[in-house]
Amino acid sequence: MAKASSLTRWVRHTALALSATLAMSATVAAAEPIVMATKSFTEQHILSALTTQYLRKKGFQIEAKTNIATTIGRNAMINKQVDMTWEYTGTSLIIFNHINKPMSSKEAYETVKNLDAKLGLVWLNPAPMNNTYAFAMQRKRADEEHIDTMSQLVAKIEEVRKNDPDHNWMLGLDLEFAGRSDGMKPLQKAYNMPLDRPQIRQMDPGLVYNAIRDGFVDAGLIYTTDGRVKGFELKVLKDDKNFFPSYAVTPVVTKETLDSHPGLADALNTLSPFITDEAITEMNKRVDIDHQSPQTVASDFLKSKGLI
Repeated sequence: MAKASSLTRWVRHTALALSATLAMSATVAAAEPIVMATKSFTEQHILSALTTQYLRKKGFQIEAKTNIATTIGRNAMINKQVDMTWEYTGTSLIIFNHINKPMSSKEAYETVKNLDAKLGLVWLNPAPMNNTYAFAMQRKRADEEHIDTMSQLVAKIEEVRKNDPDHNWMLGLDLEFAGRSDGMKPLQKAYNMPLDRPQIRQMDPGLVYNAIRDGFVDAGLIYTTDGRVKGFELKVLKDDKNFFPSYAVTPVVTKETLDSHPGLADALNTLSPFITDEAITEMNKRVDIDHQSPQTVASDFLKSKGLI
């Protein structure tokens, strides 16, 4: 009986020690900081600041790595060197998966979500914003000439071509889009938009906004949530033939990270709905035009929404 009693005590002691060890291991795993990578432009710097401040307030430890190139960040996610990022559906669809098939925003999201699930990457809820390509004009001029859509822009270009051949409407494009296989040529085909070579002005992407504002070009290719759209009083023309793909920004997290950090998915899915086109454009404007820091802009936004 004494031996049995000793054995029972030993089993109990061992079980308790093992339970304590496992509990400690789980605590350590959960305590490891979440490594987040973001890209090297203003909008991503803001997303980094928003996420860092918000998640820390929720009790998570997070280590932010900024200015990470798109393909480097992607490989780091796949290799589990990075735990999360904010990725765009269009980037994943076209750059990572080489799919150029036209899709609705919902189809694009479901496609990349299902493809990345095979790699252990989880796409959470997308933000209701779309940082895609579009053409823009001076807002005052577009309103005066009743141009709200790309089709109306094309009609205006043709009207000027026929009635005032000495005045060519000029479009500002970045060098990449002008030569891309899914760029200007297929756009012209989609909108039946013949252009003469003198009508296209190629320039650095950042200069297009200034060229539109200053009247150097009549319209130009921009990113829809760029802060200069608001800061320079530009009007984004509706892509009424849905040529440009959806670029909804979405938190993407490795499955292992979600499993080891209970509540992380819920926290990020709570943050995403607040990041609208209007909200991110205003925040981009405050950084790029008003020269405020991403950290200050993020803090103000989170406080205004009661998130911190």
